[in-house]
Amino acid sequence: MLKPVDELTFTDDGMFQAVMHNPEICGEIIERLLHVRVKKVEYPELEKTIAPYYSSKSIRLDVYLKDEDKVIDVECQSYPQDYLGKRTRYYQSMIDIDSLMKGQDYSELKDSYILFICTYDPFKNSENKPYGLPCYTFKNTCSENHEVDLNDNCLKVLYNSSAYEKADDEKIRGFLHYISTNEPGEDDFSRRLCALVEQIKQNEKFRSDYAAMNLHDRDITRRAKNEGRQEKAVEDAVMLIKKYNAKPEVAAKDMNAPLELVLEKIKV
Repeated sequence: MLKPVDELTFTDDGMFQAVMHNPEICGEIIERLLHVRVKKVEYPELEKTIAPYYSSKSIRLDVYLKDEDKVIDVECQSYPQDYLGKRTRYYQSMIDIDSLMKGQDYSELKDSYILFICTYDPFKNSENKPYGLPCYTFKNTCSENHEVDLNDNCLKVLYNSSAYEKADDEKIRGFLHYISTNEPGEDDFSRRLCALVEQIKQNEKFRSDYAAMNLHDRDITRRAKNEGRQEKAVEDAVMLIKKYNAKPEVAAKDMNAPLELVLEKIKV
């Protein structure tokens, strides 16, 4: 269930996308965390869906930016995700397919960055203990000689805000502190970010859109629960038929299950 709008923080779904729709804030977050120059951010594309083939798994990106020479995907994770490494791998492949048109040369592939802002440590050792780094940066290098770079111009960076105290860069430390505690502290950018979050909460259109999203999610949850109850009723009806030779019509009625679904289950 979604939070009440007045309790939202920067990392909450809906609020994150709304904040990142501010070009100045979005550009500064990217420059601060990736140390790359963002020439211009006019309209960040929010929740972009990439589905190149009808049979392939589509992805929905939180914030997807294109520059003259780079593409940047920014994701916010406020709870642990399984297979995060494979997720970034798939995101990368889909982004490349989306950015290179048919007939273009591989040299025309733009530099790509996948940036995850996590409120938890995304990596643990064999003893299930977090490594405790504030930032994890991955790029393809040669295992036999780390001086050999694949030069695929692809970078994956994952931040762990729970380890903000260990960040050497003062600006990054201030930002991660805000993400982790929801307190802006002395960092000027975090204060501006915090103020923007509070401003968005009072925006009537955002409140209306957020309420609509809340109702939509409730409908999905309610539908899933109803489908689960229906599936159990069908299973119970089939059990009566197979174990006690009950007539399908009687079993379906007793278990409050749709007769057509009971009959389909029997035929399987």
